[in-house]
Amino acid sequence: MPSPRVTRAANANSTNPNNRFEFMSLLTNRTSSSEPVPTRHRLSDSPVHRKDSFNSSSPAFQQQLPEEDCMKLNPSFLEIALKSLLAIDLWLTKKLGVCAREGSSWGSARPLMKLVEISGHGIPWIGGTIYCFYKSDSNAGREVILNLLFALFLDLLLVAIVKGIVKRPRPMQNRMDMFATFSVDKYSFPSGHATRAAMVARFMLKHLVLAVPVRILVVLWAIVVSLSRVVLGRHNVTDVVFGFIMGHMQFTLVEHLWLSPNALPSLFKV
Repeated sequence: MPSPRVTRAANANSTNPNNRFEFMSLLTNRTSSSEPVPTRHRLSDSPVHRKDSFNSSSPAFQQQLPEEDCMKLNPSFLEIALKSLLAIDLWLTKKLGVCAREGSSWGSARPLMKLVEISGHGIPWIGGTIYCFYKSDSNAGREVILNLLFALFLDLLLVAIVKGIVKRPRPMQNRMDMFATFSVDKYSFPSGHATRAAMVARFMLKHLVLAVPVRILVVLWAIVVSLSRVVLGRHNVTDVVFGFIMGHMQFTLVEHLWLSPNALPSLFKV
C-alpha cells in the first residue's frame, strides 16, 4: 500500500504537470520587475566561514606564509637576545648621554669632556709621536716610538675599515662638532677613541718606565676617554665596549709585528 506522502505528491504532479514551468515563469517575471530578488548566501561566502577556512592554525595557511614571516613568528633565541641587547644598549646610551647637549643634565661639563675627547684624538698623538721620534737620541727610544707610531696608524686603518663595513649611525643626541673629523667618522661602530686609548695605555705600561702614580693616571685616562664617548653622546655603549676590546687586540697585533731598527735603517740614521 503506497504511503499518503507519495500519493499526495503524485496527485500534485497529475493535477499540474507544468508546475515547474510556472515557477520558472514566475521567477522570470519577478526578476524583470523593479523588486530585488533575494539571494541566498552560500555558507562558503559568509565572513565567519571565510575566517574559519583561513584559520592560522591550519596547515594550508602555514604553507602560504613566506619564509621570513615564519621566522618572525618563531624567532630564534639568538635573535631575541640580540634585539634585547640592542634595546638595552640604546636605553643606556640615552641615559648616560648627560653632556650630549648644553641643556642636558650635566651640560655645563661639556667643555671639559671635549678636552678629554681631544686628548684621545689621533692627530695630536701622531704629531706628538713624530716630534718625539726626531728628538730622541737613543736607538732604543726611537725603536719604541717608531712602533707606537706604527700602532697609531694601524689603529686608524682598522677602525676605518670596521666603520665602513658596519656603517652604524651615531646616536640621535650626538652633535657633529668633533675636532678634525673625516668622512668615515659619521659612523659610530666602533669608537676610535676607545681603541686608541686602550692600545696606547697598554703600550705605555709595557714599554715605558713609569712611576706607580703615573701608571695609575694612564689607566684612569684610558677609562675616562672611553666613558667620555658615551657621556658626550658620540657613541653607543656597545661601540665603546667593542672599541676597548679591539684596542687590546690591536696592541697584541703590534707586539707580533714589532718593527726592529734593522727593518728601517735609514730612519735611525737621521
